[in-house]
Amino acid sequence: MDRLASTLSDSSHAGFSFGSFRLEPDGTLLRGETAVHLPPKELAALRLLLAHAGRIVSPLQLKQALWGEVHVSADSIPKCLSSLRSRLEPDECIQTVYKRGYRFITAARPLGEASTGPLPRLAIMPFANGQTVPDHLGPAIAEEMMIRLANARYPVAFVLARDSVFTLAQRGQTAQQVGRKLGADLVMTGTLRALPGSYRLRVEMIRVDDGVQIWVEDLLTPQDRIAGIEAELVRLLAVRLSAGGLTIHASAEPFVERRKRPERKEAYDIFLRGHHEWQTLQRHRMQDGLQHLHKATELDSSLIAARIDLVNLCVTQAFYGFMAPVVAADHVRRTAAAIPDLVDRAEGILPALGWVHFHVDHDLAKAIQAFSASSHLTHDAWTTRLRVMFALSRRRYEEGIGLLREALDEDPFSPWLHSRLAWALHLDGQADASLEQCHAIVEQFPNHEGTCLYGAAILAFHGDTALATELARDLAQRSPYFDLATATHAYALACSGQKDEARAIAERLQWLSRERFVISSFMPAVYVALEDEKAALLELRASRDSRCPWFFQMLADPRLKPLHGLPEFEQMCAILPRMEADAERSLGLEL
Repeated sequence: MDRLASTLSDSSHAGFSFGSFRLEPDGTLLRGETAVHLPPKELAALRLLLAHAGRIVSPLQLKQALWGEVHVSADSIPKCLSSLRSRLEPDECIQTVYKRGYRFITAARPLGEASTGPLPRLAIMPFANGQTVPDHLGPAIAEEMMIRLANARYPVAFVLARDSVFTLAQRGQTAQQVGRKLGADLVMTGTLRALPGSYRLRVEMIRVDDGVQIWVEDLLTPQDRIAGIEAELVRLLAVRLSAGGLTIHASAEPFVERRKRPERKEAYDIFLRGHHEWQTLQRHRMQDGLQHLHKATELDSSLIAARIDLVNLCVTQAFYGFMAPVVAADHVRRTAAAIPDLVDRAEGILPALGWVHFHVDHDLAKAIQAFSASSHLTHDAWTTRLRVMFALSRRRYEEGIGLLREALDEDPFSPWLHSRLAWALHLDGQADASLEQCHAIVEQFPNHEGTCLYGAAILAFHGDTALATELARDLAQRSPYFDLATATHAYALACSGQKDEARAIAERLQWLSRERFVISSFMPAVYVALEDEKAALLELRASRDSRCPWFFQMLADPRLKPLHGLPEFEQMCAILPRMEADAERSLGLEL
């Protein structure tokens, strides 16, 4: 938590303007010319929220920043924030984010900077590739641009979620159609073309209301110096928006490359390839992505984005069963240990580190600290996935469902968010809502991995075995190394009465486990459907011993209800309450 103290110290002499208020560097709060009294704790809370305006500050962060190690009652922070809100009325500046903390939602600017209106909502389409341009390059540049804009200290635009934009673009929708679907003000598109020895990136900005092209920019760069071109685009966009409007500019400008060392340029190119490969979620391509990311970090140890990608890749491989959880955890630990001042320089690694602490170390206290310290991070596919997995594994279903619905407000066309919502509702015992969500994702995202995996499991459980078998078989055929898909196919077959076929698949996975790691998480449900409780418990035991990231959710899965009451099953169920009790004692907080 040293970073929080540093942030509070750094902002203790800063002045801000927001809404109808002005906070002077000496701590005087003014509404117009009228002073508003703030007690010291409320002033400190306001400064911390202003320093992280637009981002979530967790109760644990506030507690550490305001009281340090002094023990205070659980209602101290809500009371402090409630009193602060009353002093800021009628302005509504502070939002409570369910189960996560508080966010300062009014536009705030340091004193001396010109005030602006609401940020424009910007959608960035995946940049198209011309002939001979590597497939990954155009979309990767667009995505890196999104990340830089979203993480800017003083943002110039509200960047819409990548998954929704890319999903709609892949369906063939035009930039204006995407913008209208997502409520964007502006949409950026681009095309990357290869010239002899150079790349030419042409980007254009389209106003959604009328489809008018209001800005065109051409950048030329030697092919061996494309690293960092997205940073130049962000700079140019910031200049256009900060100047009060966008103007057409169509001359081809040479891109001034700021990365001097050749190995850094090579590292960035390798990083972009690795980023593209691992997000295909295909076993062998993810392995290639892992090698690319390792190489990128060896060439340039300062390339934090590659390290964040590396830990997210390893955790995702553990979720899919492509890497043993303990191996993934080792990669995450070594990557985190290699970064001095991790919280300051690479806080995007903290959710993955929290996953390691919880699922592999069974140290819930450290997991809570890691997730709390990163609770202000904005939604992205991997951070939200880890937060939701953490909540569901702790049986905090209302929290997990809340996180998913909040993310869907920002990212409404993300197939994974919709399919995970169906699964969360299933775990929570909301059968009707879960089935309704399943039918919605089958209609909206019929071929997506999440639809086929979660949809097949839930539909089979509720008796729609024909559709479940079709979905699971399709996914297993497309992804033959995805053991969870194979197990789900076996489950659908068992539920449909095709028990010999289901047993054959189960036996094949058993044989495969002698040659490589096989994730066993979904197999207990198969054996329950086959009325083999002994085999189901054996698979659960294997899942527990391998520190499988699905283990705690499987214990709560309604499909395993026939195992309730069995001594070994109940002993496994007792693991989580012990972890919760240990964490409460360790943190000294009401969890």
